[in-house]
Amino acid sequence: MSTLPLIFIDGDQGTTGLQIHERLRGRQDLLVLTLPSAERKDAQRRAEAINSADIALLCLPDAAAREAVAMITNPRVRVIDASSAHRTSPDWVYGFPEMAAGQAEAIATAQRVSNPGCYPTGTIALLRPLVQAGLVPADYPLNIHAVSGYSGGGRTQVEQYEGAEAAHAAPFVTYGLGLQHKHPPEMQLHAGLSQRPLFVPSYGAFRQGIVVTIALQSQLLPVQASLERLRATLQAHYDGAHYVTVLDAAQSESTTQLDPTRHNHSNHMSLGVFGHAGHGHILLCAVFDNLGKGASGAAVQNLDLMLAR
Repeated sequence: MSTLPLIFIDGDQGTTGLQIHERLRGRQDLLVLTLPSAERKDAQRRAEAINSADIALLCLPDAAAREAVAMITNPRVRVIDASSAHRTSPDWVYGFPEMAAGQAEAIATAQRVSNPGCYPTGTIALLRPLVQAGLVPADYPLNIHAVSGYSGGGRTQVEQYEGAEAAHAAPFVTYGLGLQHKHPPEMQLHAGLSQRPLFVPSYGAFRQGIVVTIALQSQLLPVQASLERLRATLQAHYDGAHYVTVLDAAQSESTTQLDPTRHNHSNHMSLGVFGHAGHGHILLCAVFDNLGKGASGAAVQNLDLMLAR
């Protein structure tokens, strides 16, 4: 009998599940368990599979993820949930290793890990260190704008852009106009904000990649919150991080545009602080792959932390 850890991917035919499968392909340090198509909706077979796993990766809609967790009777099963079902739950460890000191260790030893959302990943990466340093007030009236590739909408949206009707797909869409998107509570909690940020998501006619932008007014910030101080604070926070880098002053000055596809097919994320002192305007930016650091890449990063314990 193999002593390799057994990883069960529940929902392996969705966008995130397929990407996780691809990232684990060829690895010799683990075994991947999936169910044949005829058994994927069989509750008994799913329960057997999830309870046989060392770590279960849930790539499911929120309700199905909660259902899968309720199936677990084996106390040794550890879970990484890629849905948004548990991202604000105090009983789950938030799966953003670079978020805070000790977060990677907390993930490594956790029984239940909630994988971050794609848009919150960039938002929290930019804001949390600055809020904790007192450079961005927790009650700052934040407006967060983000543009993702169409794969962020899952398989249905991918088929819309890559299927028979692709010629009729919109080149750019802004959505969530009712301002009830599911991500702001996650952003608020993990960035340390005292009020819900206004979040405006969009997607374009490109498959994957994200740019998150957060505009700040210097007059609403503490006097010490200069552009240079904001950048230095982010650089200090992510110093030594393998997957997150912060553009330095020279790189920022030479950057005139951001390509959302820059980090596609990787787990890397770049953060930038841009601004105009004369206008008192500062722009925080994050670029990463919504299927990488924003989903499957982050899940595999968390899996590797958990496997190392």
